[in-house]
Amino acid sequence: MEKFVINGKNSLSGEIEVRGAKNAVLKILPAALLSKETITIKNFPHIEDINRATDLLKDLGAKIELDGRTCTVTISKIKKSSLEPEFANKFRASIMFVGPLLARTGEVKFPHPGGCVIGAGKRPIDLFLEGFEALGADVEENDDYYVVKAKKLTGGDYFFTTSSVTGTESMLMTAILAEGVTTLKNCAMEPEIVELANYLNENGAKIQGAGTPTITIRGVKKISAGEYTIIPDRIETGTFAILGAATKSELTITKCNPDNIESLLTVLKKTGVAFDRGLDWLKIKPAKKITAYDIKTHEYPGFPTDLQSPYTVLMTQAEGRAIIHEVIYDRRLLFTDMLVQMGADIIMCDPHRAVVNGPTELYGRKLTSPDLRAGIAIVIAAAIADGQTEVGNIYQIDRGYEKIEERLQSVGVQIKRENE
Repeated sequence: MEKFVINGKNSLSGEIEVRGAKNAVLKILPAALLSKETITIKNFPHIEDINRATDLLKDLGAKIELDGRTCTVTISKIKKSSLEPEFANKFRASIMFVGPLLARTGEVKFPHPGGCVIGAGKRPIDLFLEGFEALGADVEENDDYYVVKAKKLTGGDYFFTTSSVTGTESMLMTAILAEGVTTLKNCAMEPEIVELANYLNENGAKIQGAGTPTITIRGVKKISAGEYTIIPDRIETGTFAILGAATKSELTITKCNPDNIESLLTVLKKTGVAFDRGLDWLKIKPAKKITAYDIKTHEYPGFPTDLQSPYTVLMTQAEGRAIIHEVIYDRRLLFTDMLVQMGADIIMCDPHRAVVNGPTELYGRKLTSPDLRAGIAIVIAAAIADGQTEVGNIYQIDRGYEKIEERLQSVGVQIKRENE
């Protein structure tokens, strides 16, 4: 096991580069199952969740070649229609492979998807199963696995009772090869969905409305494969912006798209954090004073739940009281207990709301990362804390941030990776 050791009170400067979006790669890799041709993926990030996804693809019969930040995937013949627990249990996005595999083979057997404490166990997959049934599939549920079968997928109408990014993307990919027209309503609108739809349309799919609440898919008999360039990771962009704000540093974020974090940038303005922006860069300026500001997480284009944990850290340095209202994941606020151990003044009202009183001095502690986003939030807290912090279980952080310690070191964070 590895850990991060971080010495606090860091003053940062310089440029930090954003990698390709984790949540885009984890959808384009399953989409490769839809065609026998070779897909070329550019701006490919090297993180643990992606490694698990490529392991699963190889187990299904894929040939994968990596050359720097370019990845090619060919699945001319699928050798099995089951997702082995050895791979699927390790990451939540394994559920994304079910729809394309069903469309290509007609039957899929898979375990409940895994992941971190946020991703595993309690996050239901009802929307996926109901969606498959809406396209004519039969679903069988056992204690340890599910079996989905469809001799022929047929177009249908499906309304998402909860707007779901992965649910929308899964249904979008499953319906491509279904016979007839599928209409999806109350869809998620994230940029990654639009990029996925654009790629599929370029290769023969007939998708309309991606990026809006209603998406229509006209089934086709087959699609091709081509080239797909991963968009910049908007969550990583926002994480680095909050890092700069919390450390009151001038930090330039490069190879990003500020337009995709408009909700965060609007909130930062209200807290007193100034910034400049361009088409593919964002410069955070040192704030003399950070003012507390309430947030409520919401699906895109609202405030991202994945940035709630880092933002909570920022509010420990703000003047006044901020209410953090997490409406998407009821476990995401549990990490605030670790911030309290570091000296933060945080009151948990219920699983969805916390009150942060600031500013407070934070102090180094020995902590364990419970999940991906809480883990990076603790790293930010450690960078502004007095003394040394040790963060264990950093595999969770590696799931979403490529060589994060090296990039943070380049802008002045005193962080190193050590064996436990």
